Amino acid sequence: MSDDNTFIWQELVTPDQEASGAFYSKLLGWSMKQVDAGEFGTYTLFQKGGKDIAGMMNPTADTPGEGSYWHSYIAVDDIDGCAEQTVSLGGKVLVQPHDVPDVGRVCVVSDPTGAIVHLMQPE
Repeated sequence: MSDDNTFIWQELVTPDQEASGAFYSKLLGWSMKQVDAGEFGTYTLFQKGGKDIAGMMNPTADTPGEGSYWHSYIAVDDIDGCAEQTVSLGGKVLVQPHDVPDVGRVCVVSDPTGAIVHLMQPE
């Protein structure tokens, strides 16, 4: 497991990227860069000073939760091992580990109380 297991990415899931993007851009002074996410539609990168600082996407069939919300990614060295350990510790794997091109491997887990977090093994 990673020595620091830091939160490495924040992502806003929203059915209305236009309204959410306009809000955060004006509120926080962020710029937006839209990229083609293939079958998932448009993925928006929030940027500050030309640096990517967070992402925004539309909900997908695998997206846990309802409505608009932010979620966090924690860096791990062995995502498959973390997914296995999640179950043995009383949690649930909500989205199995899978590859995201040019990003790494990700999965979604919940702890025994139902709190959801995304894990990422960066590329």
